[in-house]
Amino acid sequence: MFSLALLDLKNSVVSWRLWTLLGWLEVRQRYARSRLGPFWLTISMGVVIASIGVVYGTLFGQKMSDYLPYLACSLVMWNMFSQTVNEGSMAYINSSTYIRQAATPKIIFMLQVVWRNFIVLAHNFIIVIVLLGIFGVKSWETLPLFIPGLLVFILNALWLAMIAGLLSARFRDLPQIIAALIQVIFYVTPIMFRPEALTRFSFIVDFNPIGYLLGVVRDPLIGQGPSLLTWGVALGMLVVGWPLALVMTGRYIKRIPYWV
Repeated sequence: MFSLALLDLKNSVVSWRLWTLLGWLEVRQRYARSRLGPFWLTISMGVVIASIGVVYGTLFGQKMSDYLPYLACSLVMWNMFSQTVNEGSMAYINSSTYIRQAATPKIIFMLQVVWRNFIVLAHNFIIVIVLLGIFGVKSWETLPLFIPGLLVFILNALWLAMIAGLLSARFRDLPQIIAALIQVIFYVTPIMFRPEALTRFSFIVDFNPIGYLLGVVRDPLIGQGPSLLTWGVALGMLVVGWPLALVMTGRYIKRIPYWV
């Protein structure tokens, strides 16, 4: 089972020209005949960050020069994570025509989802760069840690999408449940608020693995080196999640065409 999943993963990665092209075309088609094209993603995200930043920054009594970069990093990275898992749950179902008619590697559809949302992330990340340019980079020493943090972040989102897509192909009610669950996770994860803001209910943050996962990409950007606990949880999710995703994929990969 494990070897079958590894072979499918290898064939999917080798076919990188296909899933990168398909992912890019989906983004372009979404904004066809638009002068700004995918940069509407940046504009809409910028409006959301500005609105939430002013309202919640005032409510929490935050200094805007600190809160806006924190909020921007959190929302931009959260959007990447949530969209990858949500769209991953529908990846096999939406690609049912291709799956039933051609013997293509299955994980290729997950890589397509990740690549598409990485393109969206690249557009939205302009907001983070602008805010860091306005308010200044807090620490140039921690900034390079963003690269390995981003890799760990994306790989974790990918294995979660693989499991979500596999289970959703079998149980069609699951995508709605996943979407609702992700919405709940959004509110209990330190995205619009800082982790230290919860004093009485700090356990909500302490036992939330998604909070640590966001920390490995957000903390270097706001001038904080991710703690050993943050790295440990994020890497631990990789160590546990990827074998689980590959075992499940290897066991049920031949059933996907019948499920969709």
